[in-house]
Amino acid sequence: MASKPTYHPAAKPRLKPSSSLVSPRPPPCTLALRSSLFGSRIPVNLCTTRTPSNGPTGERFARVRVGSKPVVASQHSFDVVIVGAGIIGLTVARQLLLESDLSVAVVDKAVPCSGATGAGQGSIWMTHKTPGSDIWELALRSHQLWESLAENIHDQGLNPQEVLGWKKTGSLLVGKTVEESALLERRVKQLSEAGVEAKFLSSHELLLEEPALSVDKESGAALLPNDCQLDAHRTVAFVEEGNRQFTSRGRYAEFYHDPVISLLRSGKNGEVEAVLTSKSTFYCKKAVVVAAGSWTGSLMRELDIRVDVPGHLLVLEDFDLIRLNHGLMEVGYISHQQMMQHSSVSAAGLSNDEEMLSISMTATTDAMGNLILGSSRQFVGFSTKADASIIDSIWKRAREFFPKLREMDLAEIGEKRKVRIGLRPYMPDGKPVIGSVPSLSNVFLASGHEGSGLSLALGTAEMVADMVLGNRGKVDFAPFAVEGRCC
Repeated sequence: MASKPTYHPAAKPRLKPSSSLVSPRPPPCTLALRSSLFGSRIPVNLCTTRTPSNGPTGERFARVRVGSKPVVASQHSFDVVIVGAGIIGLTVARQLLLESDLSVAVVDKAVPCSGATGAGQGSIWMTHKTPGSDIWELALRSHQLWESLAENIHDQGLNPQEVLGWKKTGSLLVGKTVEESALLERRVKQLSEAGVEAKFLSSHELLLEEPALSVDKESGAALLPNDCQLDAHRTVAFVEEGNRQFTSRGRYAEFYHDPVISLLRSGKNGEVEAVLTSKSTFYCKKAVVVAAGSWTGSLMRELDIRVDVPGHLLVLEDFDLIRLNHGLMEVGYISHQQMMQHSSVSAAGLSNDEEMLSISMTATTDAMGNLILGSSRQFVGFSTKADASIIDSIWKRAREFFPKLREMDLAEIGEKRKVRIGLRPYMPDGKPVIGSVPSLSNVFLASGHEGSGLSLALGTAEMVADMVLGNRGKVDFAPFAVEGRCC
């Protein structure tokens, strides 16, 4: 009898409370931030008088009181300021630069790919998306945009695999039981009716497609031949390079290693007028976009965005014991998604003594030939500490699908074994939050993508740009609204 993927509640450490806020001025208040995006804990008096002055090169400065000490912070002015330089923030910047004449700044405490973007598996898959669900149209639109981007790169005489790490491997959603195979047959029918190319594979056909898999007569799979993979680091470098083409025109700038301290409201209309960082004050003429991933809730304390799902991936470098022809995922991955969305697990429902952990088999080979095995989901707040027991569980689960892995112990791999851990912002209803913040009409959120940030990035970027520019959306905005879900 096939074993079932791991899913169980366990003892949970206390979640760290969110501690930052968009705060009006007046009245006087002192706020503090504590997160890896916003830096160390820094008390800030938001009501301190700012005295503008000119530096020796004509740059504008303002005196800002941080704690009890006044500091001089440079001033910058852009049409749009984006907080967060992950794949969401950078692609939002790209979309605004391409579709308008607005000037854009991207601000981050660290650098791109230092968070969830760089820790992911790089999958652009529709195999685990459900037609008719609230997220379906966004996922489909984003998938189409990624394909169009790869085609455009090819049309320019470049190789999308070299530029983006792009591989059209297709994906396989694998079942090991009669019940799972029947579910996959229904899913293939559903996907096909929604216009996505999909095919059900019998056990014999599955073995021909993936000889390294453990297959018996009850096995089956859903094959989506148009699903793809990207290399996050190459993709981010490509997006950055494109954005920087607008620097000479005075329309784009990046400010990395500059922790955000707070958003500053205008005393006149209550809108956010600036983003205050440890080094600068960034005035925004039109909008602020908060695409800070797991740290969005730390900046927007008034909103209920405070559940994060750390995920582990096991990377085996230059691993040639098995070769994969597709990206693989077991049916249990979808089951875990559904259990999380429909169970009592939510931002409000998680107690301090509970966590939920799931282990599902996923397997891909990246552009450099590394085997990437996953994956885990775990509600443990902001912890990025590697958990040896989770890595062992991922390895054990993978060995149930790949017989050749049973021939060796994980310890034998030694230095070629790496672990990726990413904090994935999760919304209880399983959908990202994309839209303007009630009472702060010029602030837009783009967060809560959980493990689909890279996959949904281009569709999200298009949606946010349409909102900022007042355009009619290609995808319905309503399912992703802030109001009614976070406030």
